[in-house]
Amino acid sequence: MYYYRLGTIPHKRHTQFRQPDGSLYKEELVSSEGFSGIYSNLYHINPPTRIKAMKDPVKYGPKMIEDYALRHLHLNTSKVEQTGEDYLTARKVLLMNHDCSIAICSPRQRKMDYFYKNAEGDEVIYIHDGKGTLISQFGKLDIRQGDYVVIPRTVIYKLEFEDGPLRLLIIESASPVETVKRYRNQLGQLGEHSPYCERDIRPPLELITETGKGEFLVKIKKLGYLHHYVYDYSPLDLVGWDGFLWPYAFSIHDFEPITGRIHQPPPVHQTFQAHNFVICSFVPRLFDYHPQAIPAPYNHSNIDSDEVLYYAEGNFMSRRGIERGSFTLHPGGLPHGPHPGTVEKSIGAKETHELAVMIDTFRPLFPTTDALEFIDSNYPMSWTDNVEGFNEVNAP
Repeated sequence: MYYYRLGTIPHKRHTQFRQPDGSLYKEELVSSEGFSGIYSNLYHINPPTRIKAMKDPVKYGPKMIEDYALRHLHLNTSKVEQTGEDYLTARKVLLMNHDCSIAICSPRQRKMDYFYKNAEGDEVIYIHDGKGTLISQFGKLDIRQGDYVVIPRTVIYKLEFEDGPLRLLIIESASPVETVKRYRNQLGQLGEHSPYCERDIRPPLELITETGKGEFLVKIKKLGYLHHYVYDYSPLDLVGWDGFLWPYAFSIHDFEPITGRIHQPPPVHQTFQAHNFVICSFVPRLFDYHPQAIPAPYNHSNIDSDEVLYYAEGNFMSRRGIERGSFTLHPGGLPHGPHPGTVEKSIGAKETHELAVMIDTFRPLFPTTDALEFIDSNYPMSWTDNVEGFNEVNAP
């Protein structure tokens, strides 16, 4: 990210910065990779270390099915309207490994009455449906349909959404989520060849400083539990901050597609990177302009990655039976490609209006127990007309 600041901060870091009553503001360094990665300095009215109470931790997290058979998966979550009561109970992880997890979230409650901190993972929330506000120590960030909301680990936040349809795709990463290295120059600026630039990245615009006393619950996720910490002051007690580590939004609609004379491979759609996986954006674009071009993607074998597609909008020409809000998982070790008839049908097409989010992982993904109800057991046979020939071993 780039340098940004909000509110009031001292001229020099780690120096005296006094409140109107003469007491010191409490400085907090939020750093990554020890002291070697990006960081921000936060200035609190109250010590961020002082708590009022700790409640018993609550077991929290998905159960991974590591012995699930090797097969293509279609998770048909298109009809889901609600997945739970509030933001955390509604997060249903469907696919995961030790590098990342992929969840859907459609809570009934639109406003969180607590704060949340993920102490072990960065989060990327794709707003499939909905409009609202991310409120964090770093300020207020308006978010809307089509946004990727990137939240670094340890950021304390809550979400407030307006009434109406609400559907979130949440990707949690065990490593930092970053802009793509090959898009950046040696000083970290996004280059002219990048499909997006700093103008497209929206930081928090309004600092919220809460000074009142009360009882403020922060739920902290770590090591399979939600830890409940209670403070007698709001986590939003900052008067200012600056640095490179902060939550931001980037709209999928601001991703500028890279096209060519023949079909371009998925890396041209890459939007974010993390350790052992990438996130890509498929957006409306012109198709290939070679006179003999085939717009539909070619068959390919992932020899060292699993490919997940979340279908957001549009008519997906290479797939049959896929609806808005569906997932497909094409695992490494099996070839996949367009469904029968879609290659010929694509010839002559000039453009696409599809929107999809792709997650490519470089270690195998596994379904969770929450995924079982959404599995389309006929999908592995969908490249033929014989779904009855599918071996039901290990199917739910």
